[in-house]
Amino acid sequence: MKLDVEARVRQGVKAVLEEVLQEEMSEHLKAGYRELTPTRRGERNGYYQRNLVTPAGKIERLEVPRDREGEFVTEVFERYKRMTGDVEEAVLEMYLCGISVRKIAGVTDALSKVRVGKDAVSRIASRLQEQQKEWRERSLEKEYPYLYLDATYLKVRWASRVSSMALLVCVGVDEEGFREVLAVEVAGSEKGAAYASLLRGLIDRGLSGVRLVISDDHEGIKAAVCGELPGAEWQRCVVHFERNVLAHVPTSQVAEVAQDLKAIFKVRREKTAEALAEEFVELYSKRFPKAVAVFEAGIGDALTYLSFPGSHHAKLRTTNMLERLFKEVKRRTRVVGVFPNESSAATLATEIALRSSEEWALRRYLTMDALEAAGKPNPQLSRH
Repeated sequence: MKLDVEARVRQGVKAVLEEVLQEEMSEHLKAGYRELTPTRRGERNGYYQRNLVTPAGKIERLEVPRDREGEFVTEVFERYKRMTGDVEEAVLEMYLCGISVRKIAGVTDALSKVRVGKDAVSRIASRLQEQQKEWRERSLEKEYPYLYLDATYLKVRWASRVSSMALLVCVGVDEEGFREVLAVEVAGSEKGAAYASLLRGLIDRGLSGVRLVISDDHEGIKAAVCGELPGAEWQRCVVHFERNVLAHVPTSQVAEVAQDLKAIFKVRREKTAEALAEEFVELYSKRFPKAVAVFEAGIGDALTYLSFPGSHHAKLRTTNMLERLFKEVKRRTRVVGVFPNESSAATLATEIALRSSEEWALRRYLTMDALEAAGKPNPQLSRH
């Protein structure tokens, strides 16, 4: 009977929250559902689902409205912080650090009124791993014109020694302009075979329509892109490129050279950028020959983004978006220090990456109409 009452309470809370979300969307659009008003400023664009923990318990499959422009952000989730993710992540971190189940139960009970015992810890870990298995095997039904590839490193205990484990991440921008984490995989290193395996797995799951891959100047990534995505172009991260060039300039002269270097990437026309690049070589070739050699070897790949829509340039020329994601993963795994094994590192890092990117579903990253208007070729990769 108690469970029936609690279930009905949760259903009531869910109905109220969904009504609040609809009201927030109407306020955002300055118009109700199918209502035409002079002040209307957008269109609804379906729903996405998420879970939410409230004082009444966990509300599952809450339907959150989304607008066509990807600008709607609800205040509901600020008022009801999602406890499930926070509690489960905290439990995993404490458990991996060797904290006893008794102490974990005490901490979680004090902080969230949710007492977690030994069986619950095991269930949490198993449920996360099962959810991640389904996520890793899911079909990719959309096209992803842009891919971002990079890796960060975590410390893992292998046998009797501690080693660095590469965490390879691929983020895609879909045909509607929304970002999505497509893959998170662990590898012993960033060798080309690891990236090739990652891309083959994505292609087997249906990845198609890739036009540009953005990464740092990593030979393994370049080889994997060339072999697995032959129709795609490659963009070298401008931030990494600038660092590589400036590494060969005396500290006292870095500010001057950096200013001229950055000016090349501020223009939107390819011919203008090429003219500035020639001026850069002429100006610094005698003073800093090694820096100019690095510049000449990589400037072509660093300017690939200029053949894509101008409104996309700022988002396509760097991997800053992935760097921010990695920074969050590192910040929230720092408490663990050295992971006891590869599986634990992969589970926690993947969960953090996915939760950190949840807000991406709320906001459009790029307007993709510009890509079609630019007439860029659309390589169709097999979905099989």
